[in-house]
Order: sequence, then C-alpha cells, then structure tokens
Amino acid sequence: MSALFPFHGGLKTVRHKTESNQTPIQPTILPPRLTVPLRQHIGAIAKPLVQPGDRVLKGQMIGQPDGYISAAIHAPTSGIVSAVDPQPVPHPSGLSDLCVTIDSDGEDRWIERQPVDYRQLHPSELRNAIRDAGVVGLGGAGFPSAVKLNPGNRSERLDTLILNGAECEPWISCDDRLMRERAAEIVAGLQIMAYLLGPQEVLIGIEDDKPEAIAAMSAVCARTGYKVRPIPTRYPSGSVKQLVKLLTGKETPVEGLPTDVGVQCFNVATAYTVHRAVSCGEPVISRIVTVTGQVNQPGNFETLIGTPFAALIAQCGGYREGVERLILGGPMMGFSLHSDEAPVTKAANCLLAAGPAELPLEQPVLPCIRCGACMDICPADLLPQQLYWYARAKEFDQARNYHLFSCIECGCCSTVCPSHIPLVQYYRYAKNEIWAQEKEKQRAEQARQRHQARMERLEREKQEREAKLRQKAPAKAEPAATATTTRRGSET
Repeated sequence: MSALFPFHGGLKTVRHKTESNQTPIQPTILPPRLTVPLRQHIGAIAKPLVQPGDRVLKGQMIGQPDGYISAAIHAPTSGIVSAVDPQPVPHPSGLSDLCVTIDSDGEDRWIERQPVDYRQLHPSELRNAIRDAGVVGLGGAGFPSAVKLNPGNRSERLDTLILNGAECEPWISCDDRLMRERAAEIVAGLQIMAYLLGPQEVLIGIEDDKPEAIAAMSAVCARTGYKVRPIPTRYPSGSVKQLVKLLTGKETPVEGLPTDVGVQCFNVATAYTVHRAVSCGEPVISRIVTVTGQVNQPGNFETLIGTPFAALIAQCGGYREGVERLILGGPMMGFSLHSDEAPVTKAANCLLAAGPAELPLEQPVLPCIRCGACMDICPADLLPQQLYWYARAKEFDQARNYHLFSCIECGCCSTVCPSHIPLVQYYRYAKNEIWAQEKEKQRAEQARQRHQARMERLEREKQEREAKLRQKAPAKAEPAATATTTRRGSET
C-alpha cells in the first residue's frame, strides 16, 4: 500500500455509526405531497418550467438550469402541481425559497427513460446530459457536477481523480451503506467521470472503520486499476483539502482549489447518481438519508427529494422521549432545523434527532486563556485564536490576512476550547460580514458606473444638440444678409 500523508490537527470523535448502519437501505413510503425546492445547488436557482394545475410525470424536468453554474430539478413522482411559490426550506436561517409543490397521484409513473452509451457521446454532450439530470455533489456542497467534470483548457492530463468515501462526521452512515450495497454502480459512475477527466490515477479514500465498504469497493475495483486506500479514522479526513493531502501529499493553495495541484474530488454518492443518470436515464430525484439519534428505528432510507422530514421520522417509528433538537447533517458541521415539515433536498445526508446524550451540555463562555489548543487541532493549519480576536473586534481585513476563508468550519477548535468559546460562529459571522461588504462595494461600483455612463450620455447629447444648432446657424444668417443688401439698394 502506498504511503499516506497525514494532515495537521484533526481529532478522534465518538463515531455512533452502528446505530444506523446495521440494516440495509430501505425505501421510503411515497408521501401524498412533495415540496421540491428549485435551489438545491450552489449557483443560480433553476427556472420553473411548470405552473399550478400542470400534470407531471416522475423524472420530468420541472426546473431548468439557469446559467453555467446551475442544475436541473425534476419531479420525484407523478401528480399535479399545486403551487409554485416560496415555502420553508432546510436552511440555518429558516427562510423560505421558491419551491414546486406536487400532489402525488399515487401512480408513480415515470417519463420515458433514455439511457446512453457514454463512449459514443462527445464529452460536451455527456456533460450536458449530466447537467440536465440534475447531478450535484451529494457530499453536502451541492456544486453542479457537470462543471467539475469539465477539464477546461488544461494542457496537461489531470494527475489524480479522488472518490471520497471517508464519511468522517459522527452518526452519518449513508455512504457506508451505499458502498456496501451498490459498489458496482458507484464504480460504473466513477468510470464515466474518469472518461471525462482522463486522470493518470484514480484513488478511493475510505476510513478504516468501514471494513465492509472497503471490501466491497476493493472487489469491484480489482481489474480496473483504481486503488482503494483505507485512511485513518480521524475527523475531518473527508474534507476535500485534507483528503487530497492524505492521499497525494499535495497541499491545496490557500483559497485555492484541488485542481490547482492537479486533483479533482467527488463523493461516492455523486458517482452513483452519475451512473443512474447516464446508464439508466434517471435524473436525481432521490438520495440516501441517515435517520438516527432519538428515533425508535434508526437506519438509512432511499428518500424522494421533497419528502417532509416528518415523514422520515414517522417511518422510523417516531421520536423517542427527550428530543431537543433536529439537526440536518452531523453534529460537527450540521445545523438545527426550525421544523420537521421542511423537505429533503439533494444536500440532506443525515437527520439527527438529538437529545441530551447527543448534544454536549451548554457551558458558560469564559475568556480566552491563550492555551493554543485550537491551533494544535486545526486541520487547516490556521491560527484560530487570532481569527477569533479579529472577528470579535470586527477587524475583518486582518482576519482575511490570516486566511479566514481557508477555515472549513469543521468545529474542531470549538470542540476542544476549554473556555467554551463558539469559535466557528465568530468565523461565520466574519465571513458573512466580508461578503456583505463585498456586495455593497459591488453595488456602489455599479451605481458609480451607471452614474458615469449617464453623465457621459447627457454630455454626448448636449454636444450633439450644439452641433446641430451650429449647422443651422449659417443657413439663417444668409437670408438676413440678403435682405439688408436689398434695403440699402432701395434707399439709393
């Protein structure tokens, strides 16, 4: 086995995987109503293609990509569109966003599916098929995969294509079960990705606490040349920059991308949906969701996009006593939901019903004692203490100078802080303030440019009017001069 290259910091977490990974993936019951957000990806929101009263089929495109960085949205079942309006969506703000609401007809009738042989397609046609299937990163980021699968104008081949099966966050086990049960389909999707990117090597990183997943993926990859690499169980090994360092030894540049060092990375669930989109003609209308914590029957469920979280909880036998918070994602990087009526989206990999056992007791925040524990644990090798002071003092330029935007918000620093300072919250606050200032600068610059263009237009129009007046002036002066000459002649 090739050597690994440990990243700085990180921590060992209590895993809590066995609560949900002991049973196979289960299908969910078709709910009577599905609410499908048109924004389930990074980039421009999809344009609605339907209106209330329209009848739709399962897999029909109901949201068209709008721009290069965007993705399509599809109907998860057949039925009638009852509304196209803002509805609550799973977001830390609790705000609403534009959604398509579909009342199911119970028939679950598909559109005509059209699988393709990707080897017979031009790469641009293949990428368009993936884009129109609504494939995005299912590891949580939601970045449109067709964009990442475009090598662009690179003169050299991609060095390494990495498939991320680390799943380092506690409680989450959806990728583990997916690799155990559908390894062949994942590798089929990986082959399509490799066809588009042409990497020199393909690596699959899986944390070593998933022996069944490692065995299943290794068996399927036996004759492909793809290498399955068990990696140490250490959070956050599944973060892209940390995984790139672990497997290749390459450091992603500050505020840069893995492609800057010749590496591209995708989640195993994304590879699976690429296979379903291309080889089966099925767009992304469902995903595997871990439901765990204080529920009666934890497990992993293949869930239609738009399903209310409450329906998932009901299929798990309901809540157990003592639930205090519903967290979307893991306890380290997830966020609390405002309601369990919000719908499942492409980014929803885990629903954690958290009680006192799952949530650390809230402690009073004490002054920073400058112990340096946050610096030792930071996997991005930053200076969290300095970032905290600058964020707190609103010295955002200084925070940026200390590479604020290299922070992956993993929560390691907050976890080990003996003063219980919510460090990540300060970093998020500083980032949001900087983004707001940048937007304000852009608006001010646009206003300045519009004002300048207006003044230039007014000046140009003024000069054009004056030029026209000057052209007319000689024509008026000539008849006047002729009349004067005539009068003088008469007097003589």
